[in-house]
Amino acid sequence: MSLELERTSPTLTADEPAPTEDERRWHLRMKDLCEASGLDRQAIHFYIQQELLPPGRKTGRNMAWYSDEHLERLLLIKKLQHERFLPLKAIKALLDGKEESFTPEQHAFLAGLKSRLKGTLAPSREGARMVDAERLLLRTGVERRDLEEAIELGLVAARAEGDQVSVSEADSWMIELFGQMRRLGFSRELGFTVEDVAFYEEAMSKLFREEMRLLSRRLAQLPPDEVAKMIERALPVIHTFLTRYHTSRVRAFFESVDD
Repeated sequence: MSLELERTSPTLTADEPAPTEDERRWHLRMKDLCEASGLDRQAIHFYIQQELLPPGRKTGRNMAWYSDEHLERLLLIKKLQHERFLPLKAIKALLDGKEESFTPEQHAFLAGLKSRLKGTLAPSREGARMVDAERLLLRTGVERRDLEEAIELGLVAARAEGDQVSVSEADSWMIELFGQMRRLGFSRELGFTVEDVAFYEEAMSKLFREEMRLLSRRLAQLPPDEVAKMIERALPVIHTFLTRYHTSRVRAFFESVDD
C-alpha cells in the first residue's frame, strides 16, 4: 500500500538548520495519526499494546513521534478489520506473515498457490457476511460479556451500527464451540473465560507461520497446481495428527501421575 502524505515544509531562515534525515522520517505526532487514519488515540494505543503496530520514537515521557510506515500500517489494519471483517488476532498473524523473510520467488510461489486452492481453503471472493450478535448468543447460549471479551481480544471480528452488533459469519464457529464448553461445565463461576483460549490461538499462529516457511522453502520449485493438491490432501492427515498427538500427551501425563 503506498500513501502520499501532504506535507507543509516551513520556510527556513538562514539561522535554522535543515531537518535531518531522522527528523524527516519521524515527523508524525499521535494527533497526525488520528487525523490521517480516522482512528482515535485509544484505538492506536491498543494496537501498539497488542503488537499490531510498533511503538513510536519516544522523545519525552508523554511525547512520541511516528513515521509514514506507522500510518500505512494503521490504514491496512483498518481496511482488514472494517472491510474484510478480520479479527485482530487474524490480522496480527497476517501481518506477522507479511514480515517473514520470504524471497521474491517464494512470494510468487505463494501468490500462484493462492489462486489454485479450492473448497474451504480457497480465499473468499465475496465480502464477508455478518450475523446478528443477539441471535448468535441466543442460539449458542453464550453470555454477551463472553462475546464482548472475544471481540476485545481480537478473536472475533464484529461491527457495530447504532445499538446493533454483528459478528463475522466466518468467526461464529468460535462462539458456538465456546458455548459447547460452557454447557460441559467450564463456567465463569469456576474461572473460565474467553481469554483462556488465547494461548491456543498463539500456538496455532506460531504453527501456521512455521508451516508457511516450510512450504515456501521445500515446495517452491514444484508447479502450483501440484502443490495445491498436496496441501488439500495432506491437511486432513495433519489435523488427525494434531488431534491424536494431543490426546496421547494427555494420556501420557495422567499415566505418569502416581496413584
